[in-house]
Amino acid sequence: MNLFDPDKLDLARSTRRRIFIGTVVLVLTGLAVAMMADLFWRSGFDRLKGAILVVFAILFANIAFGFAQALFGFYLRLKGGDFCRITRSVDWTDDEGDPDLAPTAIVMPICGEEVSRVFEGLRVIYRSLERSGRLEPFDLFILSDSPDPNRWIEEEAAWVALTQQLGARGRLFYRKRKVNINKKSGNLADFCRRWGRRYRYMVVLDADSIMSGESVVKLVRMMEASPGVGIIQTAPRLVRGQSLFSRMQQFASRLYGPVFQAGLNYWQQGEGNYWGHNAVIRLAPFIEHCALPDLPGSEPFGGKILSHDYVEAALMRRAGWSVWLAYDIDESFEEGPSNLIDFAKRDRRWSQGNLQHSWLLAARGLKAVSRLHLFLGIMAYVSSPLWLLFLLLTTLLVYRFESTGLTLIAGDSFWDGIDVSIGEQGFLLLLATLVVLFAPKVLSLLDLARRREAAAFGGWRRILAGVAIENVASVLIAPILMAFHSRFVVSIISGRGVAWVTQRRGGESGPDWREAFLTHAGQTLTGLTWAVAGYLIHPAFFYWMIPVLIGLIGSIPVSLVTASVRLGGAARRAGLFLVPEETDPPDILIRLEHHLEACRESPRPLSELADDYGIVQVVLDPYVNAVHVSLLRDKDQSRRPETSHLDELRERLLRAGPESLTVREKTSLLMDPDSVIWLHTHIWSRPAAALAAWWQLAMRQYNMLTPVPPTGLYR
Repeated sequence: MNLFDPDKLDLARSTRRRIFIGTVVLVLTGLAVAMMADLFWRSGFDRLKGAILVVFAILFANIAFGFAQALFGFYLRLKGGDFCRITRSVDWTDDEGDPDLAPTAIVMPICGEEVSRVFEGLRVIYRSLERSGRLEPFDLFILSDSPDPNRWIEEEAAWVALTQQLGARGRLFYRKRKVNINKKSGNLADFCRRWGRRYRYMVVLDADSIMSGESVVKLVRMMEASPGVGIIQTAPRLVRGQSLFSRMQQFASRLYGPVFQAGLNYWQQGEGNYWGHNAVIRLAPFIEHCALPDLPGSEPFGGKILSHDYVEAALMRRAGWSVWLAYDIDESFEEGPSNLIDFAKRDRRWSQGNLQHSWLLAARGLKAVSRLHLFLGIMAYVSSPLWLLFLLLTTLLVYRFESTGLTLIAGDSFWDGIDVSIGEQGFLLLLATLVVLFAPKVLSLLDLARRREAAAFGGWRRILAGVAIENVASVLIAPILMAFHSRFVVSIISGRGVAWVTQRRGGESGPDWREAFLTHAGQTLTGLTWAVAGYLIHPAFFYWMIPVLIGLIGSIPVSLVTASVRLGGAARRAGLFLVPEETDPPDILIRLEHHLEACRESPRPLSELADDYGIVQVVLDPYVNAVHVSLLRDKDQSRRPETSHLDELRERLLRAGPESLTVREKTSLLMDPDSVIWLHTHIWSRPAAALAAWWQLAMRQYNMLTPVPPTGLYR
């Protein structure tokens, strides 16, 4: 096998590839802008039209860049694949050359996610590594920043149960930070300071990540074969979507993604990006070079960097280490938001993090491609207010013309030899824009046909129906996201920061009518007002704006319908939006579903106890109590709260129940080992009359059932 050596990358070839991509973008954008400028020239050029032309040029270049990536990606897949890809650095057929792997930490930072999903995901990853016969070099770490004290205790109980069931003592670790500084990046930095030098590599997972043992081993083997590589990022596939929204997302991502990802690797080469999870990192250079700086000023633009991953990739490149996208690694998975509102909540956080990168565009020492990655991340959100500005300026232009009462008399084109009317020219420009926008999807379908993999998506009839529905949904959702992103960007620029929220995933309950109304009411009102104004200006302009107006006016029903798990299930039964991970699911996903189903069938706490079930466990159960205390005593207890204050909180907890304490007060008690021991002793020694009715109910349930950890008692 002719292997590719990423440490001897041909820089001239990489430069040529980027020139090819840039040329396609410049030619397409130049032609479109020239056509638009000619339209304005023929109807009389002025400052307003000049502003529209500038915004149009930026927006068209953005979509032309996506088209160019898909075009070159399709070409490479047509040829049989790109030789210059990181997965060709290892001969996978040479079993005898399979080396011993260096010590590797698999880390999963979590913050309030569903406990059973987190730990069952770790269970199947651990078992998959075990079945691969390559478990020995790997240790697994759960790094918790969960703010809810009950979730904290549930995580500890689940960790102990899982460690016992797997026989993973000394290999599966749990840490809860006392102070959650700098969110996820701070959590990983804390791990690197404490344990990083024990390991050569770190595989980073999100709470919803799933990777097979074979895929993890492949990442480490590629690192071992390429000493100059600092980060290898996989392209995780979306799975386990149950709502209509998440199913359409994973269908589109799986169908169109391979062509785009091949094109992305075509021009990135060893100057790729890092997406924060489902990736392997070489720890020594990461620790030495990737500490995040504080940005000048205060939030939202200054302070701590929220979107840390792009910056860490840029710092790794600045230090001379390459960053690769292993887009053809199978069995790397994640889950996406289940509805449009949760998608927007996630984007609200990402938008602030990406806009912060504007500070770094001119940072000293960064590579040009790293600056491009940062710029593209900014444009992912700035393009929405630019689109909105383009539509508003166009509305103003049409209004200005109609208010004059004059008739348009088109002048001559500055393109000699072209004899088309101004209306025909406008239609050609619209058609060219639609071609550039939708051609990548056509190329993806052609790629699927060439590979004869349609059966994995349910067959061509279902694929084409799914593509048609997904495109209609995308047209409706696009203006809603435009409104969300525009509001986010404006609020960030005006100085309003963002709260860190836990993402709802999978089949978790979506928004109700009240949440949808409060979230989308402004968009609906904007759409209605714009529709009336557009019709009054000119009916033809109103009809031209209909694709945008329908999405805004219908934002509430669109949000609720796409969030429906029932409709998502109906679509799956009809064979719509199927992906290969459903028609032929890999073993690791089958096992995950089996374990999660067993969790759902296991005994649950009474509804009256559910919100504070972690406190039930740590106070009543001697084993959970002892585990929690032992973990607390491993921490620095030099700064202890005042005893008198804790005494009052202990008594109030037993006499009035958990509802009488704030989250902060519960956390204070659970952070103090003496208080945790005191509560366990007194709950069992006091007469029932001296305890709150809530505790009497909790004790009755505890005496009837041995508390079942969230992960269940199965293997």
